[in-house]
Amino acid sequence: VQLQASGGGFVQPGGSLRLSCAASGRTFSAYALGWFRQAPGKEREFVAHINYSGANRYHADSVRGRFTIIRGNAKNTVYLQMNSLKPEDTAVYYCASYNSGEFYSTLSYDYWGQGTQVTVSS
Repeated sequence: VQLQASGGGFVQPGGSLRLSCAASGRTFSAYALGWFRQAPGKEREFVAHINYSGANRYHADSVRGRFTIIRGNAKNTVYLQMNSLKPEDTAVYYCASYNSGEFYSTLSYDYWGQGTQVTVSS
């Protein structure tokens, strides 16, 4: 089972990035997926979650209205469209496959990608 996150980079405040997560090794079309992020010295925190069909989506309060989680047509790819980026969004972003439990808890996910760095700075 592999999750490959990509699309991170350096962007100025107010800019946009689109992260991608490609999943393989299981039938990910039947699984919910999520995005988390971890800034230096901080715990990994929930960003967004999308169910297997893409019909139900949840976003953290800190990113709601600016970030959107999207499921690809093939259902084994998930995107995180990030607009109006702020310096506090700087972190390593991880995608993960949901197993069970609360969707905002890291404990509820059983497979994780390697992470992609997002840096927001002027």
